[in-house]
Amino acid sequence: MMKAETFFTEAENQQIAATIARVEKKTSGEVVAMVVTASDTYPEATLLAGLTIGGLAALLVTDLFLADSLSHFLPLMIAGIIGVNGLVKILPPLLRLFIPDSRLEARVSERALRAFYEKNLHATRDNTGVLFFISLLEHKVWILADTGIYRKISQDTLLTYANDIAIGIKQGQACDALCLQIEAVGDILASNFPVKSDDINELSNEVLTG
Repeated sequence: MMKAETFFTEAENQQIAATIARVEKKTSGEVVAMVVTASDTYPEATLLAGLTIGGLAALLVTDLFLADSLSHFLPLMIAGIIGVNGLVKILPPLLRLFIPDSRLEARVSERALRAFYEKNLHATRDNTGVLFFISLLEHKVWILADTGIYRKISQDTLLTYANDIAIGIKQGQACDALCLQIEAVGDILASNFPVKSDDINELSNEVLTG
């Protein structure tokens, strides 16, 4: 699975930063883009994967080769659980098979909210920070805005732009999709929160990782 630090090429990182800078010349809003490898470690899914795959493998081996011996089944199952736990660290997409989509959605939204505060989007002068948050393991995109933005734009509206970015990522056009939707949200911001004469760039335009 792609890591957050290498998801975008250097040229793409520069393109995204330039898009954000261009948008912020038209609005007092502050835009931040962030990519994380995963929003959670999902320990319960790791355990479930180990019990399911390791248990089935142990059952198959004891049934075919060890005459259904319980004394062999238990240590084989434990070994299988340990092996599968190691495997999902190497192949994280395997873990997704054992996580309900509702759980993925919840963890991404929670991680995005935490990032919003960790990266100080809540501390802009006019409460007009907007976070574009991409979580790779979950294949999810979330957009969060501060209180000033929500007076004019609903979360449901922002999530339509997030869905378009997610589609672009699936199509192998992550950078172009992200830049396009940053521009689209930027147009809304410019209409409702035009740039001020004393505006300053309060947050980094570089793509953040975590």
